[in-house]
Amino acid sequence: MTTSTVRGKFRWTVAVPPLALLLLVATWANHEHWAVLVAIALTLVGAVMASVHHAEVVAHKVGEPFGSLILAVAVTVIEVGLIVMLMVSGGDGASTYARDTVFAALMITLNGIVGISLLVGATKHHLVSFNASGTGAALATVITLAGMTLVLPSFTESGHVREFSTSQLAFAAVVSLVLYVVFVFTQTVRHRDFFVPVSSDEFGRVTGLLDLDGDDHADPPTSTETWTSVGLLLVALVSVIGLAKLLSPTIESGVSSLGLPYTVVGVVIALVVLAPETISAVRNASRDRVQNSLNLGYGSAMASIGLTIPTIAVAMVWLDGGLELGLLPMQMVLLALTMMVSVLTVGQGRAKPLHGVVHLTLLAAFVFVSMVP
Repeated sequence: MTTSTVRGKFRWTVAVPPLALLLLVATWANHEHWAVLVAIALTLVGAVMASVHHAEVVAHKVGEPFGSLILAVAVTVIEVGLIVMLMVSGGDGASTYARDTVFAALMITLNGIVGISLLVGATKHHLVSFNASGTGAALATVITLAGMTLVLPSFTESGHVREFSTSQLAFAAVVSLVLYVVFVFTQTVRHRDFFVPVSSDEFGRVTGLLDLDGDDHADPPTSTETWTSVGLLLVALVSVIGLAKLLSPTIESGVSSLGLPYTVVGVVIALVVLAPETISAVRNASRDRVQNSLNLGYGSAMASIGLTIPTIAVAMVWLDGGLELGLLPMQMVLLALTMMVSVLTVGQGRAKPLHGVVHLTLLAAFVFVSMVP
């Protein structure tokens, strides 16, 4: 991202966050009219896009792999806010919103973001290369987190069906947070070189590091632009969470009126939140920076569990009702397929368009069976 690109986007991204906050305040007490709901939905999308843009500005200032980390955390904050708001609003599916949204985020990041990045990058450059050591460590962490928090609850005996007991939930939350923190330390301090783009020969074999500072030789934003983006990012995040709270009854009623399962609500949330991040990953892949794309995909999957589960665990102190985290059998099959394919993809350190198509096929299967279980 060049400085001119940052300044070119600066006008609308500066205007949208405060406008979203104003709309939130103005419609908080009365937002039932369809025109108001349309305005809220459009502003919500704009605020999500603006928040991710400002995260990218800050990320560009600090370089890789810090950039991907900041973007992943920003997106996860939005996701956690939406989940908590939907759970607070109640409804028949409130106890499964966290599971369905986190699982949807996993499928979209591991198959959608990774798949389309590999497809775009490999189609344009024939072969794409990445550091299998760093990406493999990220995938191993994601697999462990998913197994501990989404699979294990379906087999424990202390709690209700597919639910952790209080002590088990506390243990899972602590383990999730510890794993995430240790990975972040590994990514940003101890083994940072494993997570930056690599150079390769015509056969896709890694030959060294590429653009170690992560800025693609573009001028970074100024300090003023960076701090402005930090402030606007915070405003955008608050606005997104609040507007999603106002829109949540409409999302639920829309899904119900179409005769779709409640799990579709989680899919909708994850698609909205991760759409801008997907765009960022595709841009990196088209510039032959697939390592950055994979950092975004696996980093977001990891943050979706490592940050969401501890937050939800704390929120359950005040929230009524249960928390069903255990996956259904169909979801476990999709998760197992995704993990096996991901291991085969990452293990080679290079990928062809076929790898991207395989991942996108798994994403299509997930979306389809979510609507037609």
